[in-house]
Amino acid sequence: MKKFCLVITALLVISSMVLSACAPAATPVAPAAPTTAPVIEATTAPVAPTTAPVVETTTAPVAPTTATMVEATTAPVAVKTVRVCVSWNEQIHSLIKAWEDYMQTYGTTSGLKNGVMFEWIINVANSDAVQQANNIQDCINQKVDVIVARAEDSGTIGASIATAKAANIPFITLDRVAAASSPQPTAHVGEDSYKQALSTATAFAKLLKEKGVQGKCIEFEGDLLDMNAVFRHQAWAEVEKSEAAWTTVATVPTQWKPELFYSGGLNALQAHPEANCIYTASDFTFSSIENALQAVDKLAPTGDPKHVWVAADDLHPQGYAAMVKKYIDVGTTFEVYDQAVLLVDVLTKIALGQPVDASNLVSGRLATPDMVETMSHLYARDYTD
Repeated sequence: MKKFCLVITALLVISSMVLSACAPAATPVAPAAPTTAPVIEATTAPVAPTTAPVVETTTAPVAPTTATMVEATTAPVAVKTVRVCVSWNEQIHSLIKAWEDYMQTYGTTSGLKNGVMFEWIINVANSDAVQQANNIQDCINQKVDVIVARAEDSGTIGASIATAKAANIPFITLDRVAAASSPQPTAHVGEDSYKQALSTATAFAKLLKEKGVQGKCIEFEGDLLDMNAVFRHQAWAEVEKSEAAWTTVATVPTQWKPELFYSGGLNALQAHPEANCIYTASDFTFSSIENALQAVDKLAPTGDPKHVWVAADDLHPQGYAAMVKKYIDVGTTFEVYDQAVLLVDVLTKIALGQPVDASNLVSGRLATPDMVETMSHLYARDYTD
């Protein structure tokens, strides 16, 4: 019996061992936890870096790409090309070159700000009114957008104005207005010549009175086909009457021709040795007057006993040089730069379909030898005749 119990016990022990040996086949579930965790780390962790570069790569180029496209497409849309025909009556004097330079330079900067690009078509008539009419007709045939003309003849320019208007082309006169009896332009740009001469004559009367001089003056009159000359003569005569500071003893008709300034001036000086003052409607050819004065031994600066008192309009290069030398005592400037700026402003308004004034005038500034070298925007310092 005792042996039987030992056998039973041994069998139980053996069964228990067998069962223990078989147990691992039923317990592989345990590794599932570590297996799952690495899967999550391996698939989730790369997601963030993969997504971030995608955002940076696709978003960053968007801004520059869009900006470039806007600049390329907007600029051409905003700019309107305007073909401007400029008809000069002549191009002998630096005045024309200065006007041309100023209007083109200002036209570029101002035009772009306003969405306008000016294309300039320039012709010169060589002081021939018939040639100027032909030049303007050529521009009309080219179907330009606007015509600008400095008239050789204030009367005959009216026919060109009428022809341009019939072709629906705006017409601007520069510096020289059309005669009142002629067809009138779309707009006029220039200087108020009457006020200019009034300024000069008034200051001259004051100067003569201060110096205790009763003037006996020679007047150099401009070309009466140019209304500027008419207005300046008118202002000079009015101040002579109102101030009684001088008497005009001789009037020299110059037609704006240098040779007539000299020959007519010399004849007047010889015929009137008592003359102690001069008024010239323009100083663009003042060297001609200097030569006439020198011929009668009267060319001398202020302060010299032989000095002839001189009032002159414009302050063109020759006039500027004469004022610096104190041959000219007083004058009122011809504002070339300001006129060019005003012209471009009027052209811009026309290009944009905006209304413009019929008359657009600038005013000159009084100049004397004491201040002339420090005045701003004097084209005569940069250009010479």
